[in-house]
Amino acid sequence: MSDLIEIRWHGRGGQGAKTASLLLADAAFNTGKYIQGFPEYGPERMGAPITAYNRISSSPITIHSNIYNPDYVVVVDDTLLESVPVTDGLKEEGAIIINTTKDANYLRSVLKGYNGAIYSIDARKVSMETLGKYFPNTPMLAAVVKVSKIMPEEDFIKDMIGSFRHKFAKKPEVIEGNMKALEMAMKEVRKI
Repeated sequence: MSDLIEIRWHGRGGQGAKTASLLLADAAFNTGKYIQGFPEYGPERMGAPITAYNRISSSPITIHSNIYNPDYVVVVDDTLLESVPVTDGLKEEGAIIINTTKDANYLRSVLKGYNGAIYSIDARKVSMETLGKYFPNTPMLAAVVKVSKIMPEEDFIKDMIGSFRHKFAKKPEVIEGNMKALEMAMKEVRKI
């Protein structure tokens, strides 16, 4: 499984990290990949730190464990940078993608010697401009697709239209905003 990509998501309960990991798994599956998308359960409650995972490959995946050496880490809430060891096991040829407005010096200091690529996006800004409310998971989902190149962006966008139509069948008015959030996030994510 030389093309296996492993992603670890860090967020807080209620921010949609689990949902984003599952949407990513669905999108990858729909482009012909083998996938895993799962949360790590513990005493989850609104605001508590949570972890979710993805494995994506063009070959069958036979590993069934948490991810200890991810290629990519997605941090949905930058307050976790000081309390959760988000870079543990993160491969330096991979990257960390952080929802933050903090500067590069601060990020390097809290990432405690991580020498790989660091990307940032202001998911709050993207979410507020496109959805009118703070839902960081949609921009973070687009950011990880952009950075990791797991699938062509056009295929991802096309698949997400179908996913959002299904997910928001009873609230179709939110589909357009979520699609705009995906597209804007892909333009806004920046390497530090």
